[in-house]
Amino acid sequence: MNFETVAPNAVPEGAPLIDVREQNEWDAGHAATAQHLPASTLMENLDQLPETDDPLYIVCRSGGRSFQVAQWLNGNGFEAINVAGGMDMWFESGLPIVSDGEGEAYVL
Repeated sequence: MNFETVAPNAVPEGAPLIDVREQNEWDAGHAATAQHLPASTLMENLDQLPETDDPLYIVCRSGGRSFQVAQWLNGNGFEAINVAGGMDMWFESGLPIVSDGEGEAYVL
């Protein structure tokens, strides 16, 4: 099985980016183009994944959950790529994040 991991700045513009963190983490700060689909609810919400021929880029806080989710998706007929270092590295790389709450976005 071919399993890829890429740095946040290697995620192609416009690629489907799935954030698998929990609601409070998402609310604090996330990539503006990401779709929220918590790992804890993934199994019952597979129908919410975008229908695309492009790989799904999976991100969490530091890369652990997204690695597991991407592995599972790849083993179940999807093409998924883990975003190494997660939102921590996304933010450290200077890539923009937005918040669903009040105040400045941050990674929780």
